Amino acid sequence: MADFVDPIKTERLVLRPFTAADEADLLEFESLPEVARYLFNEPFDEEDNARALAKRRKQTSLAREGDTLVHAVEYDGKVIGWVQLVWVSVTHRQGEFGYVFHPGYGGKGFATEAAVEMLRIGFERLGLHRIYGRCDVRNEASARVMERIGMRREAHFVEAEIFKGEWGGELHYAMLDREWRASKWAS
Repeated sequence: MADFVDPIKTERLVLRPFTAADEADLLEFESLPEVARYLFNEPFDEEDNARALAKRRKQTSLAREGDTLVHAVEYDGKVIGWVQLVWVSVTHRQGEFGYVFHPGYGGKGFATEAAVEMLRIGFERLGLHRIYGRCDVRNEASARVMERIGMRREAHFVEAEIFKGEWGGELHYAMLDREWRASKWAS
């Protein structure tokens, strides 16, 4: 079992478990249509936000297959996004990671900086063999983050499902532990 309650400090960010005090910061960006555009949910109202925050506050450990770790991403005292790592398979040592950020903080490398730390947890602390990430084909910013951190594009699913009333496609990226160890990000 691995608990992740201690903050992770990067050059500019603090990744840490969510607290009740994060509610307003979270709602500020989770309520935006442009944030929900590529997610399975619609923009959050106050009730949705409170429910999501309550769930995320409990997601601080990776003890068994299926567990999800979620960390708030704080910049200069404000939560500007969140990152997650899901332990998909113990047998196959696989994980999935993802991230959501306030668009007002886009283009500054914050998502890259935080995403690297989720990969570090997966490869260096959990000993995963493979971590993958997925995004809507129209979400160019998310695809660029995964490419920037050295993930391989493995698949482009064309019109794979009905997503918010229209055919949607999905990009899949992945990285293996040996690719992580060879990257500039590895410890």
